[in-house]
Amino acid sequence: MITNTVYYIISAVLVLGVLLGISMMSKVKSANSGNTLSAICTLIAILVVMYNCEILTAWQAWLGLAIGTAVGVVGAVKVKMIEMPQAVALLNGFGGLASALVAILTIEQTSKAFELYVGAIALVVGFVTFTGSVVAAGKLHKLLPQKPVVWKGHSFISALVIAAIVAAVVVCPECIWLISVLSAFFGVVFAIRVGGADMPITISLLNSLSGVAGGIAGIAVGDVLLVAIGGVVGASGLLLTQIMCRAMNRSLISILVGGKAKKPVAVQDKAAQESTKEETVKDEKASVGDILTSAKKVMIVPGYGMALAQAQSMVKTLADKLEALGAEVKYAIHPVAGRMPGHMNVLLCEVDVPYDKLYEMDAINDEFSQCDAAIIIGANDVVNPAANTAEGTPIYGMPVLSASDAKHVLVCNFDDKPGYAGVPNPLYEAPNTIMMLGDAKETVAELISSF
Repeated sequence: MITNTVYYIISAVLVLGVLLGISMMSKVKSANSGNTLSAICTLIAILVVMYNCEILTAWQAWLGLAIGTAVGVVGAVKVKMIEMPQAVALLNGFGGLASALVAILTIEQTSKAFELYVGAIALVVGFVTFTGSVVAAGKLHKLLPQKPVVWKGHSFISALVIAAIVAAVVVCPECIWLISVLSAFFGVVFAIRVGGADMPITISLLNSLSGVAGGIAGIAVGDVLLVAIGGVVGASGLLLTQIMCRAMNRSLISILVGGKAKKPVAVQDKAAQESTKEETVKDEKASVGDILTSAKKVMIVPGYGMALAQAQSMVKTLADKLEALGAEVKYAIHPVAGRMPGHMNVLLCEVDVPYDKLYEMDAINDEFSQCDAAIIIGANDVVNPAANTAEGTPIYGMPVLSASDAKHVLVCNFDDKPGYAGVPNPLYEAPNTIMMLGDAKETVAELISSF
């Protein structure tokens, strides 16, 4: 066992290494190295804790490490990129479950009131994270309904369960099974009512909760390294959650309880819209090939449909062909496009789309009015102009990409049905829109062969 001073120094170095790795992940060129650095620091942290707790020679610990490593390697090889959101959700859940197990052992073995109550809190957060993540993964994998599931008296049930959890922790913190069941049930209660369109925010929140659970468990067992690493994960996940909530013009509470956006961020003047459409009325004689051949500026808007069809390589081919003709091509990325934060960025970078061509909504929206063609690949709600006008709908007030402002809009979606929000998209009927329905790979291939 090492001295406290040395342990604190080692812990500080490892935490700084994890933070540096996270910082490196913000840039594509250094993302892989950053991920590797954080992973190595985490592995070293596990070994340091095992040594400090004098279990480095315990075969049970090594057996657990071997099983976990094997599962991780198989997952890394077998899990497809399209399945990554649900895989991330499950990993968040496993983090919560691990913290819950630590909390259970703490509660069973301690006689100190502080450790008992902190352990009970870690147990609550851990099980809420675990079951909430399992539900999120089930929704993403279509094992559960992807639309919000709202039970009769859902809000009352939520409040009642929260009150019961608080009462159980305060009055009977050693009641492991009662607290576990109540917390696990609440994880289901809050996650089941979140729709697929809000799942990216939910995943980032669950990621934060997994870190919070780990940090609280660290306090319960008195391990500063676990507290620090848990705090880093919790804080980074919470920051990402807040950023995405602001981008959607919604509060976290409204997302979790099925509320609407605060108010439209920007409502384009209807007269101006009509004027624009009269000026850029779809040329009935212009073919898709003519539009793309003459286009000088093109915006590509990827969505979950692109991920489902695994059409990102075809999209890259289309962009390369357009650029070969002298067109400027940019990618407009909505904060919640896909099913996890950065989903579209990951898919596009996978096929070597330069990161500097991927633009966030706030940075690109004003440029749609200057582009000759906006090509939508499997996106719906994130380009639905009804978000500015359809009061009472789930997307009302949500900032959307202004694809409708482009001179021509080419929609490569599977069908013309409403997206997750269930709100018809008037963009599909706009005079400057050309619909190309079907599998994204096939429709993008049609675009490529059209010019």
